[in-house]
Amino acid sequence: MPDRAARVSDVHRIAASMPHVKRLEGPKGNAIYQVGGKSFVFFRTPQPDATDPDTGQRYDDVIMLWVDSESDKLALIQDPGSPFFTTDHFDGHPSVLVRGGRLPEITTAELTELIQDAWLSRASHKRAADWLAAHS
Repeated sequence: MPDRAARVSDVHRIAASMPHVKRLEGPKGNAIYQVGGKSFVFFRTPQPDATDPDTGQRYDDVIMLWVDSESDKLALIQDPGSPFFTTDHFDGHPSVLVRGGRLPEITTAELTELIQDAWLSRASHKRAADWLAAHS
């Protein structure tokens, strides 16, 4: 299948396809994907730290993806044109934010790699090793 622009539905599909994943509903119906009780993809509700700079409106389409390290985070957010960002609220937290409306700026292959890496960063060592052995 040829690669195409990523969509929010791809986030759900890819996250749910990883092994040992449980999808939870947050208090406002937002999806949270976990492995071993640890979140790796989290659909945020509108928050005061992620707002449109022109209107001040809270973004209602922010998705949080865990990353393995601060250097991985910086690699994703350092380019001002990147769809990935962070806020002061997430300083020191191993995650990046992306708006669902900007997902088409990356491909499904890129999104798949990001979600797989998010899963690997949160899965147990055994689950991660087993998955890597099966997918290398």
